[in-house]
Amino acid sequence: MLVGVMLSADYAGANETRERAFQAAQAEAADLVRASGGDLVCSETAKRDKAHSALFVGTGKAEELAEAVQQHEIELVVFNHELTPTQERNLEKALQCRVLDRVGLILAIFAQRAQSQEGKLQVELAQLSHLSGRLVRGYGHLQSQKGGIGLKGPGETRLETDRRLISQKISALKKQLQNVHKQRATRRKARMAGNMPTFALVGYTNAGKSSLFNRLTKADVLAKDQLFATLDTTARRLYLSAEVSVILTDTVGFVRDLPHKLVSAFSATLEETALADVLLHVVDTGHPAFERQMDDVDKVLEEIGAHEVPQLIVYNKIDLLSGEAARAAGVLRDAAGRAVAVNVSVAQGLGLEDLRAAMIERAEEVRGARS
Repeated sequence: MLVGVMLSADYAGANETRERAFQAAQAEAADLVRASGGDLVCSETAKRDKAHSALFVGTGKAEELAEAVQQHEIELVVFNHELTPTQERNLEKALQCRVLDRVGLILAIFAQRAQSQEGKLQVELAQLSHLSGRLVRGYGHLQSQKGGIGLKGPGETRLETDRRLISQKISALKKQLQNVHKQRATRRKARMAGNMPTFALVGYTNAGKSSLFNRLTKADVLAKDQLFATLDTTARRLYLSAEVSVILTDTVGFVRDLPHKLVSAFSATLEETALADVLLHVVDTGHPAFERQMDDVDKVLEEIGAHEVPQLIVYNKIDLLSGEAARAAGVLRDAAGRAVAVNVSVAQGLGLEDLRAAMIERAEEVRGARS
């Protein structure tokens, strides 16, 4: 079961606009559930001015959800929000089934998709950081007595032991990631020694970044029509012309309300984005809320310190548009004649030569600024 709550603080504007934004968020959450391998049995929604401190949805709605859980024999309820440990614990008690919030769901997907050693380390770090505040769960059946010498209950003792072990594991993971970070910095330094401009692909998840990367570089990076198909950063040398070569990097896709724990854990990977000369911001123009997705990507870029890196917008999937929304392949320029965007269809191979031409222009600008 998927649960979404329209909170007044999260959705501003006219009622119709708020409702449309909320439904888009719910549809994305449903895709996340399917991407995790779960079967979506049903969806429940509610409206509140603010979240209930104990249950997030309030007592009445919690009773409705509990009835639905029993009726459909549901094993997992996913909330499209970030829950506090207390809310998660209270909901599990009220619904009598496992409860997962949006952060936990995205972490579960990342754990399934990580392939490289670095990716696995980053996901494990994020999972442990998320788990550390939720360790009370599972120990309710054990006695926990208040202070006093010799009066500490077995539940409290085990809880403290687990917290200490997790803290030690987190420290060990951070050290391992620091070593990986040094190796990545060494490889990056070697690449930059060749004075080749670096382009990093960024964009909302499932916008077509990996497909574009494969088309341009003839690489074989996993590209599927699903959220977070690839997590591991890949870099390739790309020959744009006889005179111009660049380094092209594919990065993890972004999503609305990307958990801060993930941004922190993937800081070494995302640094590739912050240190690029130009960002190729890939946009799924076929998505009804692509402009909002662009804003969400820009928010994450600001969070990782990459918001000042010049962007070249790549409007992808123009073959899916029709009527007034249809776009012709080609380069879009500003008043000064500078290439600012390109309309393409990676699937159909439309506009890719225009994109190469625009990238050559940007690469020459970078080389000119360096000299």
